[in-house]
Amino acid sequence: MDPPPPISVAPQSNPHPKNSQAALLPGNNNAVHHFHSSVRSRAEQSRGQGLRKKQRTKMEEETLNPQSNLYEAYNELHGLAQELEAPFDAPAVLVVGYQTDGKSALVEALMGFQFNHVGGGTKTRRPITLHMSYDPLCDVPLCHLVSDDDPTLAHEKSLPDIQAYIEAENMRLEREPCQFSAKEIIIKVKYKHCPNLTIIDTPGLIAPAPARKNRALQSQARAVESLVRTKMQHKEFIILCLEDCSDWSNAMTRRVVMQIDPELSRTVIVSTKLDTKIPQFARSSDVEVFLSPPACTLDGFILGDSPFFTSVPSGRVGSEHDSVYRSNDEFKQAIVSREMEDIASLEEKLGRQLSKQERSRIGVSKLRLFLEELLQKRYMDSVPLIIPLLEKEYRSTTRKLTETNEELSTLDEVKLREKGRAFHDLFLTKLSLLLKGTVVAPPDKFGETLVDERTNGGTFVGADGLQLPHKLIPNSGMRLYGGAQYHRAMAEFRFIVGGIKCPPITREEIVNACGVEDIHDGTNYSRTACVIAVSKARDTFEPFLHQLGCRLLHILKRLLPISIYFLQKDGDYLSGHEVFLRRVASAFNNFAESTERACREKCMEDLMSTTRYVSWSLHNKNRAGLRHFLDSFGGTEPSGVVVNSISPGISQESLPGSVVAERHDTKPRADIKLSHLSSGIDSCSSAQTAETKLADLLDSTLWNRRLGPSSERIVYALVQQIFHGIREYFLASAELKFNCFLLMPVVDKLPALLREDLESTFADDMDNVFDITNLRHSLGQQKRDTEIELKRIKRLKEKFKVIHQQLSSCQRIPSLSPACSD
Repeated sequence: MDPPPPISVAPQSNPHPKNSQAALLPGNNNAVHHFHSSVRSRAEQSRGQGLRKKQRTKMEEETLNPQSNLYEAYNELHGLAQELEAPFDAPAVLVVGYQTDGKSALVEALMGFQFNHVGGGTKTRRPITLHMSYDPLCDVPLCHLVSDDDPTLAHEKSLPDIQAYIEAENMRLEREPCQFSAKEIIIKVKYKHCPNLTIIDTPGLIAPAPARKNRALQSQARAVESLVRTKMQHKEFIILCLEDCSDWSNAMTRRVVMQIDPELSRTVIVSTKLDTKIPQFARSSDVEVFLSPPACTLDGFILGDSPFFTSVPSGRVGSEHDSVYRSNDEFKQAIVSREMEDIASLEEKLGRQLSKQERSRIGVSKLRLFLEELLQKRYMDSVPLIIPLLEKEYRSTTRKLTETNEELSTLDEVKLREKGRAFHDLFLTKLSLLLKGTVVAPPDKFGETLVDERTNGGTFVGADGLQLPHKLIPNSGMRLYGGAQYHRAMAEFRFIVGGIKCPPITREEIVNACGVEDIHDGTNYSRTACVIAVSKARDTFEPFLHQLGCRLLHILKRLLPISIYFLQKDGDYLSGHEVFLRRVASAFNNFAESTERACREKCMEDLMSTTRYVSWSLHNKNRAGLRHFLDSFGGTEPSGVVVNSISPGISQESLPGSVVAERHDTKPRADIKLSHLSSGIDSCSSAQTAETKLADLLDSTLWNRRLGPSSERIVYALVQQIFHGIREYFLASAELKFNCFLLMPVVDKLPALLREDLESTFADDMDNVFDITNLRHSLGQQKRDTEIELKRIKRLKEKFKVIHQQLSSCQRIPSLSPACSD
C-alpha cells in the first residue's frame, strides 16, 4: 500500500469543486489543507480506478489547473527573478544551517526521496534550487535540470546525471580564487511524495578552528557566510533556520540569520536530530523547556510561534549491500515511523500525552505541511502584486529592445561622431555638477568617509609617522564625493600642516651649522639659524606636498565613475562602445595625472625658493615676540647702554646745533658747575661700562665657539621664527596653487583637451575607435536575447493574469451562491 501523500487526504471528495477553489483564498480557515486534501483524494481515486490523466472530467481539470498553473508560474517567476535580478516577490524556502546540522538530510526528507549530493563536508559550492511539485502519477522522481546558458530550456536528467553535474561544478569552483558561486543550480522535480514547495539548499556554514593552520578553511567559512547572507537579504524568502542543539541559548545558526532578520519575522526555526536529543534529558521539566522555549530565549517572533522538531532516519537508498532502504517508498515509510517513535519517546519522558499543538510541531510531515501552507498563502497574496511588476518589466524590456534597434540603425560614421560629441558635452556637464555639488549619486555607493579616503588616497603623515585622529576633522564620518570631498581634504591639510611645530634642535646641529666664513673664523648666528630653519622646513613640508597631490588626484579620478553613473541614470550612456569609453577615461585620467604633477612641481618651486634664501620681511611678523623672548633672560643690556654705545651713529643734524650752542656760550670755563663735571665723569664711566659689555657680548657670540645658554636660546628663537614664517607661506601657497592649477583646469582646460583628443580620434580610425564590426555583432546578440526575454515576460504576465481572473471568479462565487459555501 502506498504511504500517505505529503498533505492529509480528506475522507471524502468535495462535491463542490468550485468551492475548493474558494477555499484557497486568504482568510479562509484551513483553506490550503482542504484544497490539497480534495485534489489528492481525487487523484488517488482516479489512479485506483486505472484512469489516465486525459480521462479526467472537465470539472476536475478546472479544479486542478489553477493550482498547478500557480506553482508553474511561480517557479518560472523565481527563475526570471534570479536571472534578471528583478524585484519579483517569488516566495521560496531558504534552508540555512551548519554542515553538521543535518541540513541535507532534512531537505531529502522534505523531498520524499534521497538526493545523492548530500553528505558531510562541502558537497556543493552553488545554491541548489528545487522546484518541487506533487504529482500522484509519478512513481519515480522526474527531474529536469535548467540550463545555465538558456533558462528557458530544462533538460530531463536522471539523479546520477544531476549528481555528476554538481560534482563537476564543485571541482570547477574549487580551482577558482572564489570557491563559491551565488548562481543557483535550478532543478525541477515532480514526484508522488513531493510537496508543492520551492526550496533553496544553500552550502553549509562552516565553523573552522581559530589556529593559523586553518586559514584556508577560515577563508571558505567567510565566503560561505557571505553567500548565505546575500541570499537571506531577499525579503520574499522564508528562512528555514536549522539548529542542532539541546539548549536554545546556543544560537549558532540564529547568530547568522539574525544579522539579516533580527526579529526572526520571516524565519522558521527547526531543531534537527530530535531522536538523539531525547535521551539526553534527565528530567521532564528540561523536555518541557526544550519543546516550548520562552519567547525571550529565541529573541524574536518566529513564524509558527514555536520551533519545529524533526528526525531523519539514517541509511541510504540503493541496491548495494550497505544500503538500508531498497526504494524511496521504504525511506518515506521510515520517516513516518521515526516521527511516531519520537512522539512516543517524548510522551514517555514527559509522563503525559502530547497536546495537539505540540504534535503539530513534531516530525518532518508537520514541517512540510506548515511550509506548504505558508508558501501557498504567500503565493495567493502576491498574485495581484506580481502583475503590475511584470507589466513594468515588460515595458522596460520593450524600451530596451527599441533602444537596441535604434543603435543598430545608427551604426554609421556620421551619427557615431555626433553621439561621441554629445557624450563629450554631457560628460563635462556631469563633472562640473559634481564639483559644484549634487545629491544625485547615492553616498552609500559612491561616497567615502575620511577613513576610506585615507585608505584609498593616502594619509597625511609627518616625519614622526603619526596620524591625526580622523574624528578631529569636520565631516570625517560622512560619505562625500566631488567638490565636498575635495574641500574636506584641503581642510585636513590646513589643519595638520598649520599645527606643525618646529622639530627639536640639538647643540650639535647648531655647532655644525656655524662652520667657517670665507674671510674670518668668527660665528654668524643669523646664518646658523637660517641654515637650520630652511633644512628643517624642507624636510618637514615636502612629504606633505606629495601626500596632498596624491589625495587630491584620488578625489579627481573618482569623478569619472560617478559621472558615468549619472549618464547611465539619465539614459545618456554609450553602452556597447567600450573602446571609445576607455579612450575618454584614459584621456581624463592622463589629464588629471599630468595636471597634478605640474601643480605639484609649481608648489615645489615655491618651497625650494622659500627654503633656499631667507627674506627677513617674510619672518618679521613675530619680531615683538622674539624681542620679548630675548629680554626674558639676562643676555641683553639696558636700552640706555645700547643708546650710548651707538654714539657714532648720531645724526649729522644734531651736531651743528651743539656746536652753535657751544659757540654762543659766553660763560668762562671756570664758572662751569661741579655738577656738570660730575655728570661728565658719570657719562664717561657709563660709556666705558657699555663698551666693556659690548666687548664681552662680541667675545661670547662672535669670537668664542663655546655654545653658551644665551647663544643657544638666540639661535633657537631665530629658527622658530624662520620655520613658522616658512610654514605660513607654504600653507597659503600650496592651497592657492592646487586650487588654481589643479581644480580650475578641470573646468577651463579639460573641455578643450578632450575635444582635441576626440577629434584626433575621429580622424585616425573610426572603426577601431567605436569597434563597429564587433558592436554590430554584440547588438545583434543583445537584440535576440532581449526578444527571448520579452517573450518570457509576456507569457508569464498572461499566465498570472489568467490565474488572477480564476481566483477573482472564485471569490465571487460564495457571495452569489450560498449553497456553494455549504
